[in-house]
Amino acid sequence: MNNQPPPVFYKNPGLAAVLSFFYMGLGQIYNGQIAKGILFIIAYSLSILLMILLIGFITTPILFIYGIWDAYKSAEKINRDIATRVPSPPGPATN
Repeated sequence: MNNQPPPVFYKNPGLAAVLSFFYMGLGQIYNGQIAKGILFIIAYSLSILLMILLIGFITTPILFIYGIWDAYKSAEKINRDIATRVPSPPGPATN
């Protein structure tokens, strides 16, 4: 029987940011934050629709930049959390 913990996969913050750059919310989904990613997709779509009322020309770029920044920072935080949970490999025995 295998008592090994499941493998841990770190997130690439740069890839998360690039995914959010190309399609708002994909970086969050890549990070495993599905609900947050869907929320970003919906908010960004509404912001684009608000361009009809001109307020969208202010909210859309702000939301776009915030989404990229959030994807990057969230990936970094996930990696920090993983690093604190994963035990370090055993070192040489000392007497």
